Amino acid sequence: MTRKGGKAADDHPEAGPPASSAAAPAPAPKAHRQRQRVAVIIPAKDESRRIAATVRSARAIPYVDLVLVVDDGSEDNTQHVAREAGAVVVRHSHNRGKAAAMETGAAVVAMRDAPDRQPRILLFIDGDLGETAVNTAPLVPPVVEGHADLAIALLPPQPGAGGRGIVVGAARRAIASMTGWTPTQPLSGMRCLTREAFEAATPLARGWGVETGMTIDLLRQGFRVVEVPCELRHRPSGSDLKGQLHRAAQYRDVQLAVSARRVRGAASVVRQTVAPRPRPPQTHR
Repeated sequence: MTRKGGKAADDHPEAGPPASSAAAPAPAPKAHRQRQRVAVIIPAKDESRRIAATVRSARAIPYVDLVLVVDDGSEDNTQHVAREAGAVVVRHSHNRGKAAAMETGAAVVAMRDAPDRQPRILLFIDGDLGETAVNTAPLVPPVVEGHADLAIALLPPQPGAGGRGIVVGAARRAIASMTGWTPTQPLSGMRCLTREAFEAATPLARGWGVETGMTIDLLRQGFRVVEVPCELRHRPSGSDLKGQLHRAAQYRDVQLAVSARRVRGAASVVRQTVAPRPRPPQTHR
């Protein structure tokens, strides 16, 4: 995909005084380029058993100087455990969903970004990764080095997963039909992206449709998306009733996200079709 935007042309320097016969002074050394920083954002609800290991592991990722946990209305002591593990913690008073937690996290990071430095790159990870969170590190270089605007983690098969791929297949087909790109794991929540890309994807799709909606929105706008293998382990949904209800909610939210984008795309086509063409200038005698 073609990345949006480009480098602005340098202004032409003003002409200086005529050169003298004396040797010109040596040019001042250029300032060293500031190191790009990365903020890890962890939306979490009732993750007190794993959040400490996740935070400690995430802090070891290269370029990371901020780990932020958004406690999305937990009923356990997730916020206290995360803070003791070294994370900055913000809390929703009630559960608002993953998309809202991601938007809150990105807003807090923006407030902590220094005005004279590049905005931090955003790395979203799940709170149940535990000690494997550091293995999201391969997502960072493609974005830091400018090869991609969004890097998505490809996870290995997870022991105990009970799904049949129905939701994944639906999301994959929708993304492919609307963008021309076929992802391997469209529902992967471990994602590294630039601030520009995140803002272009907002407002995020609600519920479990956030990843599908983000991918469609960014690809449609010309941002570059890549998938990167990462050795991660998290708590998968089983085949019991709880797991089936979870997948049903996923399917509903993915379909809602896709439908909203189909309607938005159709409306855009209609506006372009019915927009009045500008009239040629008229001359009066």
